[in-house]
Amino acid sequence: MSYIVDFNQVSTAGLESSPVVDALAGLRANEARYFMNKYKHEFTTVPASESQNTLEYVERVLREERGIVFAAKPLETSRIRVENIDWAFVFYEDGLAVNVMYTVDDPKKRAVGFKLSEGMEIPKELEEKKFKFARQKSKLAGTIRGSFFVIKGEY
Repeated sequence: MSYIVDFNQVSTAGLESSPVVDALAGLRANEARYFMNKYKHEFTTVPASESQNTLEYVERVLREERGIVFAAKPLETSRIRVENIDWAFVFYEDGLAVNVMYTVDDPKKRAVGFKLSEGMEIPKELEEKKFKFARQKSKLAGTIRGSFFVIKGEY
């Protein structure tokens, strides 16, 4: 069942098993605000158990591009197409949010982004790959740490 994320009234629905549930809910709401402000698009998530195609797509890109396989349990996903960009999101139980931004017509603008909820440690899968994380303040999510890499392959 899909869930429209409300960034005015932050809800932890669907994320209750996370040890950083409030921060992860704020991170999800922060994404919803971004899509509404930039694209006038409602950000909708579905339980990972109901969105195997999106989950497999994100996992495939991570595995083939950088050999990354996360041990954390995926809780929710989202798949969006706005303008000429396909977006796929996975929100993990440990507080990690992964997004794949894939422009349809410009191979130079394709990337995977990682955002860490406030209060979570850097996952060992990313620590091993030596990712550097920048900090960003958010009224909804506190301090978000983020990193990314450019996608080289075709997906």
